[in-house]
Amino acid sequence: MAEPQRVVIVGSGLAGASAAGALRDRGYGGDLVVFGRERHRPYELPALSKDVLLGAADGPNRVHEPEFYEEVDLRLGVEITAVRLADHVVVDSTGAEHSYDRLVLATGSTPRALPVPGADLPGLHTLRTVEDSLALREKLVEGARVVVVGAGWIGCEVAAAARTRGAEVTVVDPVDVPLRRVLGPTVGGVFRELHEAHGVRWRLGVGVDGFTPDGVRLADGTEVAGDVVVLGVGAAPNTALAREAGLALADGGVAVDAALRASDPDVFAIGDIAAHDHPRYDGRVRVEHWANAKDQGVHVAGSVLGAAEPYQASPYFFSDQFELGMEYRGLADPENDRLVVRGSLERREFTAYWLRDGRLRAAMNVNQWDDGTALQALVDAHAAVSPDQLRTAAPGDLV
Repeated sequence: MAEPQRVVIVGSGLAGASAAGALRDRGYGGDLVVFGRERHRPYELPALSKDVLLGAADGPNRVHEPEFYEEVDLRLGVEITAVRLADHVVVDSTGAEHSYDRLVLATGSTPRALPVPGADLPGLHTLRTVEDSLALREKLVEGARVVVVGAGWIGCEVAAAARTRGAEVTVVDPVDVPLRRVLGPTVGGVFRELHEAHGVRWRLGVGVDGFTPDGVRLADGTEVAGDVVVLGVGAAPNTALAREAGLALADGGVAVDAALRASDPDVFAIGDIAAHDHPRYDGRVRVEHWANAKDQGVHVAGSVLGAAEPYQASPYFFSDQFELGMEYRGLADPENDRLVVRGSLERREFTAYWLRDGRLRAAMNVNQWDDGTALQALVDAHAAVSPDQLRTAAPGDLV
């Protein structure tokens, strides 16, 4: 495959900016154009629900120093509205056409809404951009009544930040335990108790029936009063551009092979939208986390330049809530995999393991920071280990 003369990246988030950086790091000297809808220089998202909301930072970490973009044609505030695969052209909202030899789609995702009455009322907050985070932070003040809809990662992190800033916080979700879909009821219960210990109120096991100017109306007929309502009910991958272009979709995202190539050989997809044929897992994997965006962005540079190496990184994410910090590696089915815990759930100092057919599928270290490398190796290898080994041995002794 000849080296492309012109690479276009659609999306200026972490995935797209990481791809641009990796292309230059690999010595690619051709034209490199990055289109982004936002007007900010590319930045990372994790701080938006953590340090920025808490007031510990006034903005997120940037992906590259400003000088890097002297080597890249970075076009901010520009929306790409169409891709013509046969012509190797993308079209922006003004109708202007931009040619490419290789195209990388890194269009990210958009916060989901709830299809209930009042969903269009002003003042409902979502959290995706730096503007979202700063606007919400202004409302998280002492005594404010904050209702968070959604007990996933974003909902729990927002609740922790709001409570730390002195707000009265209620979290609503139809699930019976926060984070159950990812961690299962036992480990999810650790987070429920953590938040309760800090004064967060839960309304679990009940959905939202609508929004009013005074708060949230629940499906059981009760209402939760709120000055501030935050929606944290997940995100939808931005696949419309790929779909309308005729690219194959799968599992909610853009279907890509092991090397992150889409159904058109000159197009690649990374980050939130990539439904990846992952060599380490059965079927496709689509991950909406910081590490996946960064690592796929770095990896796709090789694929764009002709390499065919598979992307094999295990999913990874982290969270900080109150005094609890954690890292998660791998991909578990918590409702069916076997949970093994080493350490103390009560003290919130433990490692949780998930086993399937005698092999390790995922691991999460909580308030323990010395075992990350060993846990990564064990998860990557789908190590064959017994529950007794996991309970009694240090991770480093199992590698």
